[in-house]
Order: sequence, then C-alpha cells, then structure tokens
Amino acid sequence: MSNDVKVSVICNAYNHGKYIRDALNGFVMQKTDFEYEVLVHDDASTDNTADIIREFEAKYPDIIKPIYQKENQYSKDVWITDVYQVRRSAGKYLAICEGDDYWTDPDKLQKQFDALESHPEIDICVHASTLVNASDGSVNGTVDHGSEVTVIPVEKVIEGGGDFVSTNSIFVRREILAERRKFVDVCPLDYTYQISGSINGGMLYLPDNMSAYRVSVPGSWSVTSNKNRKANLSFVKELMAGLKQLDTDTNKKYHRTISKKLWRLFLSKVHLRLLIMFKR
Repeated sequence: MSNDVKVSVICNAYNHGKYIRDALNGFVMQKTDFEYEVLVHDDASTDNTADIIREFEAKYPDIIKPIYQKENQYSKDVWITDVYQVRRSAGKYLAICEGDDYWTDPDKLQKQFDALESHPEIDICVHASTLVNASDGSVNGTVDHGSEVTVIPVEKVIEGGGDFVSTNSIFVRREILAERRKFVDVCPLDYTYQISGSINGGMLYLPDNMSAYRVSVPGSWSVTSNKNRKANLSFVKELMAGLKQLDTDTNKKYHRTISKKLWRLFLSKVHLRLLIMFKR
C-alpha cells in the first residue's frame, strides 16, 4: 500500500463489456493534486470486460489495480466490496462506481476530497447525477437534492432508501466501511453504507452533477430481482433485519424514522407474498 494514496476508487465489474470503458475513462481523466488508485474487481466475466480492463491496466499501471477472478464470487455469496476491495485499499477516502456506471466531471474526486477535508465532522459526501437508460443512452431524469450545498440528516437518508443517492456519487472515509458496523454485517448493501456514513454528522451533498447512473442494465440485480419475486422478498427481509439491527446499534435514537421505514417494508413483504401465493 502506498502512503501517498489519498483516494481509493472501488469498481466492481461483471459482464460490463458494453459499459466498462466509460467507467475506466471516467477514472483516469480525474484531475487531482493527490494520488489515487482504482481497484477494479472483475468477477470472472464471460464477455470482454477483463480484456478492456487489461488494456487500461497496461496503459495506466500506477492507477488501475485489478483483480481477475477465475470463479464468480458473487454466486458464492461473497460480498466483494468488503472481502476484496476495502481490505486492499490504501486511501483515506473511498469512492464507489460500478463497472456499468461512469463519472462525467474530471474534478469529481478533487471536489469531494476538498469537501470532506473541510468538514472533518462529516464522513460521507455525495452529489447529483444523471439517470441514463442502458439500452439507448437516453436521459431518464436526475438524482438530486436541490441546487445548494447542504448537509442531509441521517433520518432523511434512512427514509430515502437505496435510491436516495446514486451509488457512483458516494465518497466516504475509509474507516467507515472498514469498521463493519453490526447492521451493515446483517445487511451489507449500498443503502446501509449510506446510513453508516451519515450517522456521525449527516451526509454532505454537492449540487454538482458529476456522474451518470445507468438504469435497466440487462443482468443487473435491480432488473433480475424485479422479475424474481422470491428474490425480492428475500431482499426485503434482509433489509428489515438490517434496520432492526440499526435500531439496536443506535440505542433507538432514530426509532421513529426506522419504525416508519419498517412498516412500509412490511407492507411490501405482504404484497410480495400475496403475488407469490397467487402466482400473479
């Protein structure tokens, strides 16, 4: 590990051959006054994803640091971000971007780095992003929370769910993901990472639109889970367990907010069970 690396970019990829070049270009175009590394994890892709990563590795050996799996780890229920990525990261901060998404602003890392350096009481920074349809590149909208720099309280993050911010906008202090809070262990999702980063001082939001988040990507979890109601039901149960653990971990400080969220998830669970029961 280099002591000079300030930011570690975490990029998990699987069969992202159509998209990974955009992600990698977004990484290497970053203009910073500090060193950063890009930790790419290819989960035994069966398309040309690994070939494209190797191309960038050869061209940018000091930045692109890949792992090429021979066997798919996700299918073995391995949480890749924790097991393979955070543990090898050298940066003070972690930035997240999946292989099918990409950054659009060359100053993204510098802006978020400066923002958290100026706010030591805050652990996580996010920004506005554009939703792009994976099939035709059309814009489906934006994910934003206004036109001003603001600190979003953790209650709002809990209420918002996993889609409250785009995953590829997350920039967080490394120790927050390395600490492994109990509720994250129960439910290791981007959503619980957002909550974990927000607990101490809220979530710092920058209105700059600096990334594109692809939706309706074939084979993605969101697409496959929507078609598989049993998988969706399992997800809801896991999420509920994680929020119950969060309530315990925080000594019920956010009990009212968590209870409201759990009630909505309970209704979703009942609805999914009915659909499965009647095969609708």
